[in-house]
Amino acid sequence: MQIDPAIFGALAFDLDGVVTDTAGVHASAWKRLLDELLARLAADRAFRPFDPDGEYRTHIDGRPRHDGLRSFLASRGIAVPEGAAEDSEDEVTIHGLAALKNRYVHEHLAAHGVLVYPDALALLRAARARGMPTAVVTSSANAASVLATAHIADLFDARVDGIEVARLGLRGKPAPDAFLEAARRLDLPPASIVVFEDAIAGVEAARAGGFGLVVGVERLHDSALREHGAHAVVDSLDAISLRPEVRRPPVTPRAPTRHPR
Repeated sequence: MQIDPAIFGALAFDLDGVVTDTAGVHASAWKRLLDELLARLAADRAFRPFDPDGEYRTHIDGRPRHDGLRSFLASRGIAVPEGAAEDSEDEVTIHGLAALKNRYVHEHLAAHGVLVYPDALALLRAARARGMPTAVVTSSANAASVLATAHIADLFDARVDGIEVARLGLRGKPAPDAFLEAARRLDLPPASIVVFEDAIAGVEAARAGGFGLVVGVERLHDSALREHGAHAVVDSLDAISLRPEVRRPPVTPRAPTRHPR
């Protein structure tokens, strides 16, 4: 699939699962957190462990941490207090559970680091070589530390992450707010930006924002991204290339024609 920089002036990437192999880190952290919670509540209901595939993709993947937690708990008929931002990790509130999940992610990153997908790195470098601006748009509040750990922060002109979404009072994916904020920071209309997403919520957000080309990235399995609005779906960013620049030969001025008098 070839992208023409004369038509699309910038690229916007989700982070987890598209640029970095951290989607599995988040899924594992959610699995650890929610199984602990469900086991704690098992005295009142039958214990059914968290499904890190189906339930993760349906309720959590691509959403801000607190929204994903609310969605999953509601699907199980579980109500916990909202709490407050200063809640500690041992408090069974939305904020307390979200803080504990965040600690699990940081523990994994500290122990194992971050893997950057080579195909994403190649596409980012190709875009930079062509002078195409790039943005990372993610619901993760850990984006800055992930980018720094992976040494790729300098490959992006704009970053709209979970912290920025909260600071600016934006709605999280599947609302288009974060992508639209990235377009504003790149100073380009959404119709001229290509979005790369691996989450249903992210694809829906990009389509809702009117982005010109939404490419679903399905690295591991079919996740119905096309059915949720992706214009195209690839299993690797190796399938994406930028149209080469058209180099026209220099024009040699012709000698003036002399007309006989």
